[in-house]
Amino acid sequence: MRWLPLYHALCFSLWKALAHTVELSNMFGQIQSPGYPDTYPSDSRVTWNITVPEGFRIKLYFMHFNLESSYLCEYDFVKVETEDQLLAIFCGSENTDTEHTPGQEMVLSPGSFMSITFQSDFSDEERFTGFDAHYMAVDVDECTEREDEELSCDHYCHNYIGGYYCSCRFGYILHTDNRTCRVECSDNLFTQRTGVITSPDFPSPYPKSSECFYAIRLEEGFMISLQFEDIFDIEDHPEVPCPYDYIKIIAGPKVLGPFCGEKSPEPINTQTHNVSIRFRSDNSGENRGWKLSYKATGKECPGLQPPAQGKIEPLQAKYFFKDQVLVSCDTGYKVLKDNVEMDTFQIECLKDGSWSNEIPICKKTEMDVESELESEQVTQ
Repeated sequence: MRWLPLYHALCFSLWKALAHTVELSNMFGQIQSPGYPDTYPSDSRVTWNITVPEGFRIKLYFMHFNLESSYLCEYDFVKVETEDQLLAIFCGSENTDTEHTPGQEMVLSPGSFMSITFQSDFSDEERFTGFDAHYMAVDVDECTEREDEELSCDHYCHNYIGGYYCSCRFGYILHTDNRTCRVECSDNLFTQRTGVITSPDFPSPYPKSSECFYAIRLEEGFMISLQFEDIFDIEDHPEVPCPYDYIKIIAGPKVLGPFCGEKSPEPINTQTHNVSIRFRSDNSGENRGWKLSYKATGKECPGLQPPAQGKIEPLQAKYFFKDQVLVSCDTGYKVLKDNVEMDTFQIECLKDGSWSNEIPICKKTEMDVESELESEQVTQ
């Protein structure tokens, strides 16, 4: 009985000698079973770990394959796998319901690593010559095969051997993540009393990773009102208010928002002549954005009545800050203001809601007065 432990120790040492791992890093190579083309040994286990540069995958194919047959390849086999995925397991010399041989099949790794393990059991009843396999690194076309949306190009993808790079459409800038296309939209200034402002590319999806700033700057005395259109689509979150994309409105000391989601804000009367709009987007999402129109109104001035023998233009029911009125007189009359006769006189509605001047009177010209006197004398 003293020889039994020694026998097991010798067997374990022999199996350990035949079990080893080979590290391979070449772009191509050949792998053969131990002793090929002669019979491979029993109780053998060899693993070949193949690693190629990022941007490549590994293609494996067999030129010769002859292993012992067994149910579900439980005796001798060749196993092909990655770190976390079994790609194939082969055994026997022909395909059956329970055995699979590679034949003309090519095994392709999803990434840059592949592990191939050959294992034989303690006995072979016949001579089996093993296998002869070849591998090579093949380029990954990241532009067509990339499944991870977070790593795909926003606009254009360009593949090259071993990698890829992204570029953007005209008017866009490549983000520092080298895949997202953003826009430069931080210096939009509006000085007209009315206008329309939209998110970039509206109504198409707005660009990612962008920070837009719009400023409406009008003369003091105006008050700006904002009206969003029905189409309002900014990325939202069901539980946290506007954590990703949002629009904020700064009206004087007040900050309105953030706004996001699919329901547009109600009309906003800012009560100020300076309004800033900030729009931010993160690096994901395909939302259509927003559109708003703005208009400015000032304080209302008192209504006007034209002078006797005169008229005002334009004649309207209400006048507001910056509205101008031209006063003129009928034929034979002149506008009289501060003892000065003139053809027309213009007044303006001021920011405090008052007129710049009072409505002048219309005075009959001296020539018309003399003509009337002569007509009276002739009549007498």
